[in-house]
Amino acid sequence: VLPSPDGPAPSVSITEIRQYLRAQDIPFHDGYSCLHTPSLFTGGNQPLSANAPYTLFIDKTTGTFLCTATLAEGTWQDFQANVELRHRGVTPIPPASSEEMEEEMRQAREDARCIWERALPLWELLDEKETKETKALFGISLVTDATLKRFGVRYLRAARSLVFPWFSPQDATLKGLKLLRVEKKGGTITYVEETLPRFDSYHNLFGLPLTGRRDTELVLTGWELDALALHQAAGVASVALPRGTSCLPPTLLPYLEQFKRITLWLGEDLRAWEAAKLFARKLSLKRCSLVRPGNLQPRPLEALNQGLNVTKILRSALLASHKSIVSFRQLREEVFGELVNTEQVSGVKWARFPELNKLLKGHRRGELTIFTGPTGSGKTTFISEYALDLCMQGVCTLWGSFEINNVRLAKIMLTQFAGRRLEDQLELYDEWADRFEELPLYFMTFHGQQNIKTVIDTMQHAVYMYDITHVVVDNLQFMMGHEHLSVDR
Repeated sequence: VLPSPDGPAPSVSITEIRQYLRAQDIPFHDGYSCLHTPSLFTGGNQPLSANAPYTLFIDKTTGTFLCTATLAEGTWQDFQANVELRHRGVTPIPPASSEEMEEEMRQAREDARCIWERALPLWELLDEKETKETKALFGISLVTDATLKRFGVRYLRAARSLVFPWFSPQDATLKGLKLLRVEKKGGTITYVEETLPRFDSYHNLFGLPLTGRRDTELVLTGWELDALALHQAAGVASVALPRGTSCLPPTLLPYLEQFKRITLWLGEDLRAWEAAKLFARKLSLKRCSLVRPGNLQPRPLEALNQGLNVTKILRSALLASHKSIVSFRQLREEVFGELVNTEQVSGVKWARFPELNKLLKGHRRGELTIFTGPTGSGKTTFISEYALDLCMQGVCTLWGSFEINNVRLAKIMLTQFAGRRLEDQLELYDEWADRFEELPLYFMTFHGQQNIKTVIDTMQHAVYMYDITHVVVDNLQFMMGHEHLSVDR
């Protein structure tokens, strides 16, 4: 749930941050998406010198900070409070997370360690036939043992899953895992992922520990197997985002600051292309290039399997920052792409509403849909089901419910998600609630009439933090208050 209206973190501008750092004599470099300063949390109470390692990163958009040496993180207000403490000669203490969270993370690490110890390197499976079959199942027959070994990929026989480790960049200890298994339904193959700890706190950039301090170029992919394929086929430093194309959490930005050029090759469909354009804005357009999806430019693993020249595809990546005026010649490829992929251009289809797909074709970014109907006609019930349908397909969704409170709304959505009356089967509640928690779904805590600027600021913050691509406002007249209906807002 996003911060409530009485206490949202006051927003801070990049100019204010720079002025504050100068006023406090804190040396800093201007990075791509962060400002870099020496850390407040290392080196005791010595004055911050420009020669110290710059391990503290302040996000230029939100002011939140992360120290990569101690993993201390917090808001801009926490940062200022720690600077005050230093002035008083007190050693700053990193803002702590709740004991409950700490315990949960510790448990997840413990579970991850047990799984990791039970998993085997693929090339150590005794039966060569089993190794071949497993590699074929995941489509990695051409990925060599040397590549799997370099990235530390293992196989868990009991769950028939590949295991990707998450090692801490500081001390190389195991912090978590991602398990990937294949499910066959009829002729289609789907990949099912599971992470320890849970997705919202799984902030791994798979492959990052293998990049060197001097590396200046990086390829960002949306899938671990793509990172393996890229490294093997082109010898480039490549990492995979923890949640694929659905979001790029701002906590990961400091780890990407050292790279002067980042190529985003996130997948082979239009959703991956849209995500790449969104992430490039976060990473700073001037250093990003994007690989345009197309028949001759599938995702990296597919390119390796088809014997395509991966280096050549990387060289053909388009610069993300193009000028404000373009000619048709520059748009020509994009227009062709839209004609070839008419299905994808029409957006994410609803799984539960085939009739709606005929009317609206699908959910597309940058469009506004208004549902009207008399009180009690079922607008909220329908829209919660409509939004849930998209959310289950990985569309990051933000709900602003001004009419009914979040607990009631979440109860409706959980019932729709489970497809059963949970009040009659309370023993199943935890199982369904755990699955529901995995969805990329966020709620604003506003209720009744609100100042529209506060609501829009919260939405903008959510888009930056969680890569929200679908916002639901229910309903407009509650948000505006009744007396403003004559004003055109």
